[in-house]
Amino acid sequence: MSRRLAEHAKRYPPVDITLPWGTSTGEPRTVPLYLTTPAGTALSRTAFNSGVWKRAIRATGVPDNRHNGMHVLRHTYASVLLDAGESVKALSAYLGHSDPGFTLRIYTHLLPASEDRTRRAIDHAFADDPQTPDGLETA
Repeated sequence: MSRRLAEHAKRYPPVDITLPWGTSTGEPRTVPLYLTTPAGTALSRTAFNSGVWKRAIRATGVPDNRHNGMHVLRHTYASVLLDAGESVKALSAYLGHSDPGFTLRIYTHLLPASEDRTRRAIDHAFADDPQTPDGLETA
């Protein structure tokens, strides 16, 4: 758990909630809910967007438009994970996409450029390193 989440949980203890997992008829699963209403109930996306996100946007003077909407958080999450090297398949599952191909089509422009990584891999493979065996076992 990150330091910031731990601090939030200390100040606003999470509420355990049990819901069907994966689908509306999925196996019930209990998880801690970290964002709740003042009454301790689940905070809906709509309530968060209008009651928290948009108020914060307006307070900072950032334009309140679709480019700064709450959905941007989803794209920020995806781009941070891709930049850190997370796989498209895993990201697809995290975002709830049924097809990693869909995720790839949406986020392919955010994937780190691979030219440098490719050059480093080939340089490493052909490095003059006497410690590395140079026989069939390396193939």
